Amino acid sequence: MAFIRILPDEQLARSPRVQLWREFARQHSAVAGLVLFCAFTLISIVAPFLLLHDPNQQMDSLLLVPPSWSEQGLIQYPFGTDDLGRDLFSRMLIGTRYTFGVAIITVLGSLFMGLILGALAGMSKGLKSSVLNHILDLALTIPSLLLAIIIVAILGPGLINTTWAIMLALLPQFVHGIRNAIASQLNEDYVTAYRLDGANNWHVFKRIILPNTWEQLTLMSSMALSTAILDIAALGFLGLGAQSPTAEWGTMIADSLDLIYLAPTSIAIPGLLIFLAVLSVNLVGDGLRTAIKKRRDG
Repeated sequence: MAFIRILPDEQLARSPRVQLWREFARQHSAVAGLVLFCAFTLISIVAPFLLLHDPNQQMDSLLLVPPSWSEQGLIQYPFGTDDLGRDLFSRMLIGTRYTFGVAIITVLGSLFMGLILGALAGMSKGLKSSVLNHILDLALTIPSLLLAIIIVAILGPGLINTTWAIMLALLPQFVHGIRNAIASQLNEDYVTAYRLDGANNWHVFKRIILPNTWEQLTLMSSMALSTAILDIAALGFLGLGAQSPTAEWGTMIADSLDLIYLAPTSIAIPGLLIFLAVLSVNLVGDGLRTAIKKRRDG
């Protein structure tokens, strides 16, 4: 019998993560979305070091300065100023933290709680599992934004309460997805064999379920992130989320509605940033979904 020796490079090439990246990299739109996503993430981290001015500093002599590409614009204020004389460029930068950065935090928190509750729902049986499943089915019938509005109405407006509200609003879909993923894994023969070998529920969850469901968790997180960005901006626009003078993109749009004809850039730029942030997440999510499908089919 002839034995074929697999070299380290060949082993790496057969790695599921390497194959997934190769399929993902073949999609130009997905790579563009990933670059844009990384840019937003980097800006949300280093935004305080990029500010040209204090985002909340008011200058009475520089009210409604047009963008720098206009004839009346100033190069010190690339996006101009608002009706209180605050630098819009600095506010857009710091707003990346409040809209995009907070959205990432809410998704990570919801994913962590969803893993715990999803594991309980998926690996338990009897009355406990039935109660959890019925509660989840009921919660999933309510749109996430409406659920977030209800929670904010109870907790009160503010960015911190918005974070908790959206985290709790996204939780049912995470628990539901994780529960289904665990249930499908538990029906596999290798799980039964592992249990017969003496493994308990924790060993099954840690060594089999988690490694085999990380792709589904990534896809769920990407879909939840675009929802979180829109919900944060929507709550800010409705006056239930971040409150002025916090430079959250949705709040900035709401504060500038009366200036739509005098300073349209004060509305257009945060709206464009919300669109690009959601677009980047959706492109990455669609690219991952396609790459996972091609890797499995291949």
